[in-house]
Amino acid sequence: MEAAKFSKLWLPFCKKNKVQDRSPEVYFSSNSYSRCDEAKNLQMMYEDMKSRVEHVVEIGKVETEFITCDQIRGVFDLWTDKFTRHDHPAIIQVLQNSKADMNDTKINTMPNLIYVSREKSKVSRHHFKAGALNTLLRVSGVMTNSPIILTLDCDMYSNDPTTPVRALCYLTDPKIKSGLGYVQFPQKFDGLSKNDIYACEYKRLFDINLIGFDGLMGPTHMGTGCFFNRRVFYGPPSNFILPEINELSPSRIVDKPIEAQNVLTLAHDVARCNYEHNTNWGSKIGFRYGSLVEDYYTGYMLHCEGWRSVFCSPKRAAFRGDAPKCLLDVVSQQKRWAFGLLEVALSSKANDDFEQSKRYEQEIFDFGPSSSVFLPMTTIAIVNLFALILGFYHLFAWGEGLVLELMLASFAVVNCLPVYEAMFLRKDDGKLPKRVCVLAGILTCVLIVSGYFLVK
Repeated sequence: MEAAKFSKLWLPFCKKNKVQDRSPEVYFSSNSYSRCDEAKNLQMMYEDMKSRVEHVVEIGKVETEFITCDQIRGVFDLWTDKFTRHDHPAIIQVLQNSKADMNDTKINTMPNLIYVSREKSKVSRHHFKAGALNTLLRVSGVMTNSPIILTLDCDMYSNDPTTPVRALCYLTDPKIKSGLGYVQFPQKFDGLSKNDIYACEYKRLFDINLIGFDGLMGPTHMGTGCFFNRRVFYGPPSNFILPEINELSPSRIVDKPIEAQNVLTLAHDVARCNYEHNTNWGSKIGFRYGSLVEDYYTGYMLHCEGWRSVFCSPKRAAFRGDAPKCLLDVVSQQKRWAFGLLEVALSSKANDDFEQSKRYEQEIFDFGPSSSVFLPMTTIAIVNLFALILGFYHLFAWGEGLVLELMLASFAVVNCLPVYEAMFLRKDDGKLPKRVCVLAGILTCVLIVSGYFLVK
């Protein structure tokens, strides 16, 4: 609600001054920030909005002074003591109506902004992100049924306002539009350290590979920054699959206001947790279930059905986001991508640890909280350090020829220097937790003793 109010002033300002950085946070911290009175007033309004939102998150509730109308009050009344992340009713609220909120000049028109929270129940499977996207597909189909759909993660922002035009150039091209399923833009990240110590740019994954795929069936879906043709979710190009109700047909023209009671009633119905039972959703229609990496799997299945895709990588990145700045986040992300495991931690507050960002900029490894993920790595580091020390002792004390073994151990020790520093020298919050160090030491002793008896 706060963002909707601010956008009515922010977007006209961007259009008037041709601002490309549409994220207020990025714009006000950039060198291109205009110091005119209008911009300064907007910055004060933005900071005030941030403080109000952070205050609400901190206390865990919305105070009555922030609720300005009975309609919004009715929505917040749905949040009862029994309302939890895993068990709550569907909530759909129109925060901004493009037709009702249009000014008299019809110049500064605003897009529709609709809050959607699908119903969840502990007795029904929700299918994670794929299930959420399918709910959005159905709700948007009932309310607006726009032929083009953009999927964008919440940690990314628009970096170029001409991006939709670029996508439409492909999606409306009469030569290819009949078989074109989606247009994929690459993921670009802000705040990467000088040498990208966590290798989070993913240049090969998000740029080089996708350029190669563009010459075949096209790039796979990368989970964000993708413009879809709504028709692509309803079967192959030559074999349209009818949805269970006519209101979800991708070719239907919506002729009713989005705030009409029957429209909202149907939207709530298709957002039910058990709506997909005995339907084709997740198997033949919509985003596909069966894999926790729903983006790759859906793109793969769409290509198998005969749809093509296009990779669009303009000089100015279409969308940008933040890269992980903690090794634990990087490892968790890599595990999900590599093994299809879902390890997503949701919190009520974004990570704004200044010290963590500072360590990242200085290219110092941040091991973060205690995790068994670092146990094998720490154990290997200790074993190699022990082997190097013992090898030098045998070399100088007994004159044993261990040159090759010492070279191998030295190579491992040099590569593990950040681990030793995090274990013994550092005092900041990014050091290796004592629990991990102790367990690694115990495991090392077990390995050494076991090896001694096996060799003996």
